[in-house]
Amino acid sequence: MILGHQKQWQFLKEAFFLGKIPHAFLFEGEEKLGKKTLAIEFIKLINCLGKDASSRPCQKCLSCQAIERRIHPDFIYIEPTDNEIQIYQIRDLSLRLAEKPFLSNFKTVLLDKAHLMNQEAQSAFLKTLEEPKGNTILILVTEYPERLFPTILSRVQKIKFYPVKKEEIEKFLKERGFSEEKTEEILKFSLAKPGLVIDFLKNPEKLEERKRIIKELIEISNSDLATRFQYAKSLTQRNDLKEILELWLNYFRNCLLQKISQKLFLKGSNYSMAKLKNILWQIPKINFLISTTNINKKLALEIIMLEI
Repeated sequence: MILGHQKQWQFLKEAFFLGKIPHAFLFEGEEKLGKKTLAIEFIKLINCLGKDASSRPCQKCLSCQAIERRIHPDFIYIEPTDNEIQIYQIRDLSLRLAEKPFLSNFKTVLLDKAHLMNQEAQSAFLKTLEEPKGNTILILVTEYPERLFPTILSRVQKIKFYPVKKEEIEKFLKERGFSEEKTEEILKFSLAKPGLVIDFLKNPEKLEERKRIIKELIEISNSDLATRFQYAKSLTQRNDLKEILELWLNYFRNCLLQKISQKLFLKGSNYSMAKLKNILWQIPKINFLISTTNINKKLALEIIMLEI
């Protein structure tokens, strides 16, 4: 299911039908924008067995279904283990790429969260990029391309992804029968990210959870420092900490916009302009450190708690 990113999709389709597919792509952009979803759809397109070219990927053939389930013998999917892509995973990839395709003309690789390759893994992967074996297509998906070696970045076709326009998401939801009230609610919490929209449709409880997170944020901002620090400690155990911080960032961004427009509806709008700007500077910095380093999460979150 593709929501938005039609320019990127058209570019990929044209490259395929013209027979001019680069051997390596870099899909870059924020998390939950739909980069991985589009990569999988492209891999389906390349391998689809449907006879009608205009309707590929058909989603119904053996190949499309196998790719969706990550069991296609010519599709290699790599993701981090323990928050890192390690050298043994890249060495295993190299061995698998040395084999001939079983069912397709291509071997396709999706390297999710490529920025989490450690230095040894990146060095090993660079050799694969420099000496591609046979009909191989590599797709790296990342939120932080700056963490990859410049020599890797120079050897890939970069495709950038951006938040989707509100109108596109609104149209998508209304076509599926959602009320205006529910559509506005999803728009508010999806942060213009198609991945979150799809998550909410598949798992409505995730939307309710996000509403609860903002309610907790408002409550905790009115509590004493000891309570805030205790809350920070509890958050370190959460697997969705990055998403929580993104929600906080969006909330305080809206507070700042309301402050500027002098339409004060949100509790956080009572903060001074300088205070809001400092919060908006701290949250993404700390989110980046939590996502990419072994920083002490509790201490990092306590810095935010001192501000709110």
